[in-house]
Amino acid sequence: MSQSSISRYYFEDLTLGMEAHYVRRVTAHDLDTFAALTGDRNPIHLDEDFAAQSIFKGRIAHGMLTATFISAILGTQLPGPGAIYISQSLNFRAPVRIGDEVTATARIMELYPEKRRALLACDCSVAGKTVLEGDAVLLVPMREQSAT
Repeated sequence: MSQSSISRYYFEDLTLGMEAHYVRRVTAHDLDTFAALTGDRNPIHLDEDFAAQSIFKGRIAHGMLTATFISAILGTQLPGPGAIYISQSLNFRAPVRIGDEVTATARIMELYPEKRRALLACDCSVAGKTVLEGDAVLLVPMREQSAT
């Protein structure tokens, strides 16, 4: 699926293994904007001199910025508009740096019809290496409910 398209799936449309992707190159402007929006002004993200003295030897992206790429998939592609986050687990595996191209992937692993919930495995990678992984649970609208 293209990162610019918006898709909408109802619960009835979902099948195990369905997958969607979002790709984004991280910029210094992204880090600065994320810091301004969230208030997370940790110098590891914003100050090159400070970050150069860290174990990362340079600025790194906020972990939660990387996690928003998963949210982009869930809200616009799979399941798409109308889906509601119930929970999200995140495990940060490696830093994301300015200039990195992040590929976020979400794949349907389980469906719970009685609750209209879907469990998706989520992954963000840079050059094929996982930098973030976790699971998301979403409440997904049913087609007949949207017609009322």
